[in-house]
Amino acid sequence: MPKPPAAEVEAGGRVVRVSSPDRVIYEATDRTPEVTKLMVAEYFASVDDGLMRALRDRPTALERWTSGVRPGMKLATGPQDKDADAFYQKRVPKGAPDYVETVQVTFPSGRTADEICPTEIAVPVWCAHMGTLVFHPWPVRRDDVDHPDELRIDLDPQPGTTFADAVRVAGVARELLEELGITGYPKTSGNRGVHIFVRIKPEWEFTDLRHAAIGFGRELARRDGGVTVDWWKEERGERIFVDYNQNNRDRTIASAYSLRPLPGAPVSTPVTWEELAGITDPAEYNLFTVPDRVRDGDPWATIDDTAYSLEPLLRLWEELPGGELNFPPDYPKMPGEPPRVQPSKKNALNWEDDGVTRRE
Repeated sequence: MPKPPAAEVEAGGRVVRVSSPDRVIYEATDRTPEVTKLMVAEYFASVDDGLMRALRDRPTALERWTSGVRPGMKLATGPQDKDADAFYQKRVPKGAPDYVETVQVTFPSGRTADEICPTEIAVPVWCAHMGTLVFHPWPVRRDDVDHPDELRIDLDPQPGTTFADAVRVAGVARELLEELGITGYPKTSGNRGVHIFVRIKPEWEFTDLRHAAIGFGRELARRDGGVTVDWWKEERGERIFVDYNQNNRDRTIASAYSLRPLPGAPVSTPVTWEELAGITDPAEYNLFTVPDRVRDGDPWATIDDTAYSLEPLLRLWEELPGGELNFPPDYPKMPGEPPRVQPSKKNALNWEDDGVTRRE
């Protein structure tokens, strides 16, 4: 059977070719029709303003689901996942059109890569042609890739907790930010969590950004017993985990207006604080409903108006007890980091009370 002809999508004055436009990316559910590859490309074009506010001039990794989203499909998270159905693309794909610009980034390993750096809406639309559903921008701009301009607070529900718990904790987070003189911008994660973004002055290193997130998380946990910054899952309990490590170099969060690889084509959707408090089902924000929302404007339209200092959050890091916390397992051993051993697997004969290895 011959391949169906490619389609074309108008995006910011460019015409972007989309191959296999009828390929089903999301199957129909009892709430939403099926979604084709062409519909994904058209969706990204329809949320131009908000999506580019999230991506413009940022090195961006692509989460590519080239065969669509089906139950049981797996996303590769490392070289061990050779049979995965989807993957992260951190280097610009071969054959990219000339309007797809790049910027070089350095990973924690010291290796470098030229990542896509979106400068216009035609770029995300072309990425849809390549099977991209989720955009993972760095919290930096292309003119200074070593100094973040964005703090990301990831409120991650643990087993036994719900989206409603994440919304409650987000309300406490809002109060804390306001006490510190900072305005945060919330969005749904597209699943069960809540993300809060804060624009900051690009004057600090990634280690400072991470420490600011830890300090904020600790104060949040002090105010609400349903919050934790414990890295080891066995210690988190039924609480909302503030994933401070999302503020490390080369750690990213799904951008505003990204789709998520879940039934119904949900969208990570910017909302007002008042809207967030009233949401009971985040799946209502999806490919079919979000374009109508943005016609009335983007709730994050003012996010770039003010860049805040990290100093108030770094004071929390310095003043609250606890010290350094664990880094992700693929990171090199970092200064001051606790031992990377699950608490339940520590041998009491080999560890001091403070977790420092005995020298015998």
